[in-house]
Amino acid sequence: MDMFCFQCQETARNQGCTVRGVCGKSPRVATLQDLLIWTLKGISFWGTNGRKTLGVVHPETDLFVAQALFSTITNANFDEARFVELIREAIERRDALKAEAQTACRAKHGTPCFHALPEASTWTPESYDVEALLAKGANVGIMADPSLDEDVRSLRELTIYGVKGLAAYTDHAYVLEHQSEDLLAFIQEALLATLDDQLGVPDLVALVLRTGEMGLEAMRLLDEANTSTYGHPEPTQVDLGVREGPAILVSGHDLRDLDELLQQTAGTGVNVYTHGEMLPANAYPGLKKYPHLVGNYGGSWWHQKEEFEAFGGPILMTTNCIVPPADSYVGRLYTTGMAGWPGCTHIADRKPGQQKDFGEIVAAAKALPGPRELESGTIPIGFARNTIMSVADKVIEAIQAGAITRLVVMGGCDGRQRSRSYFTEVAENLPKTHVILTAGCAKFRYNKLPLGEIGGIPRVLDAGQCNDSYSLIYVAQQLAQVLGVSDVNDLPISYDIAWYEQKAVIVLLALLAIGVKHVRLGPTLPAFLSSNVTKVLVENFDIKPTSTVEADVEAIAAGR
Repeated sequence: MDMFCFQCQETARNQGCTVRGVCGKSPRVATLQDLLIWTLKGISFWGTNGRKTLGVVHPETDLFVAQALFSTITNANFDEARFVELIREAIERRDALKAEAQTACRAKHGTPCFHALPEASTWTPESYDVEALLAKGANVGIMADPSLDEDVRSLRELTIYGVKGLAAYTDHAYVLEHQSEDLLAFIQEALLATLDDQLGVPDLVALVLRTGEMGLEAMRLLDEANTSTYGHPEPTQVDLGVREGPAILVSGHDLRDLDELLQQTAGTGVNVYTHGEMLPANAYPGLKKYPHLVGNYGGSWWHQKEEFEAFGGPILMTTNCIVPPADSYVGRLYTTGMAGWPGCTHIADRKPGQQKDFGEIVAAAKALPGPRELESGTIPIGFARNTIMSVADKVIEAIQAGAITRLVVMGGCDGRQRSRSYFTEVAENLPKTHVILTAGCAKFRYNKLPLGEIGGIPRVLDAGQCNDSYSLIYVAQQLAQVLGVSDVNDLPISYDIAWYEQKAVIVLLALLAIGVKHVRLGPTLPAFLSSNVTKVLVENFDIKPTSTVEADVEAIAAGR
C-alpha cells in the first residue's frame, strides 16, 4: 500500500484508500499526516502527565495540538510543506514540555518520574528532509501494527476521528476567544489513550462515549462564542442570485474570517458571498448588518469546481471542504487558518490584537469580473435554538393537535455519491405532518425543495453549520422537559443522519453520549468500524444503516 486512510465516508470501496485519497490527498501527504498525529500523541504523553502530576502546563502547546489535528481532517490541508513545518513545531513543543516536566520531577522527587516512555514521546528525526519524515511516517500509520486486535484498532480510530472533530470545533471557539482548558486537556488524554496497550475494548468504548460528552461541550462552547459575538441567528431569507460588481466568495466555517473580510471590504465596492457551510452566516445580526454581504452562491462543497469556475472572482477557503482545484481557477483560490493547497496563496494568521490582512484578496477581486448567476430566488435560514425555542409553544401545540406528528433530524454532511439522493427523496416523501430539523451541508440535498409549512412553521428548519447540531440537541432536551418526557427517545423525533468527515463523527458521538438511540446513518456505515464494534453500537444504541427510501420513510413515520 502507498497509504492507508479510511477516515471519511467516501473511502475507496468503503474499505480504505491505499493508492491515493478519493479526496485528492496524495500518499505523501497522507503519510505526513500519520506522522504528525503520532507526534501529537508524543506531546500528549508529556502534556497529560505533566499537567496531572507536576503542574506543568503549556497553554499554547495545548491549543497547537488541537489546531494540528484540525489540519488532518478530510479536505482541510493538502500542502506537503505545511505538514513538514507542523511536524517540526510539534517536536519542538514536545521537547520543551519534556524538558520542563523532567526538571519539575527532579525538583519535586529527586528522581526520574517517567519510565517505559513511548517512542512517540522521544523520537527525533535526523533531519527535517521530507524523505526522512516520510520514511518514519510509513511505520506509524493506522495499519503499522498488523497484529493489533481489529476491535482495538477500530475503537482507537473512532476516538481519534471524534477528537479531530472536537478539536476543530474547539479551535473555532478559541478564534473567538472562548476557551476551555478541559477540552484541550481531554484531547491529549484521548490521544495518549490510543497508545495504551493495557486498554481493552470496554475501556475504549467508555472513552468513545466520553469523547462524545466532550464533543457536546465543544459545540456548546462554540455556540456560546458565535452567539455572544454575532448575536443569535434569526429567520432570514437569503438571496441566491448575484449583484453587479466585483466580489469575493467565502467558504468553510470560520465566522471571524468572514467578519474581518467584511470590515475590510466595506465601502470598496466589493461584494461578499457565502458558499457551502458559510451560508448560515447570513442569519447572524452581527454579520447580516453589512449591506455588501449580498447572499449565498452555489451549494455544498463537492460542487465547488463548477461553482468556483463560474464565480469568476477570488475564493477564500477558511477551513476544510477543499476539492482539488482546477488549473483555471487555482490562482484565484486563497486559504487561511488550517486549510491549505500547494501553490495557493495562504493568508497568515492574525497577530495578537490585529485582524488578518485580506488586502491581497480584496485587490484581486477589484481586478476580476463579477460572478455569473447560477440561480435566483431565496431560501430561509436562521432556525437555531433561540429561534426554535421562541416558537416552542406553537410547535408543542401543533404536536399536541396532531398537525406535527414527527420531527426528523436530517443533519450532517453532503457528499458526491449518487446514493445520497436518498436524503432528497426521503425529504420529498416524508408525511406532510413531519418537520425536518437540519444542520450541516447535508441540507443542500433538500433545502431548496418546495416542502411548504405547517401553521406558519417551515417544514425545513435550518439550524446552521454542522456544529449547530448543538441547537438540535438542545431543542430535543428542552422539549423533553416541557412535554414531561424523561427519555429523549420517547420524543416524536427520528434521526436520519448523513455523514462524511470527522465533524460528523463527533456529532454522532455526542448523540450517543446523551443516550439517543435508533439513529439511521448513511449512505454507508464507517469503514473504520469493525464488525464487533458495529455490533456493540447496534446492541447498545440501535444504530442502523440507511435502507431504501420507502422502508425508512415508513419506519420513521411509525416511530421506529
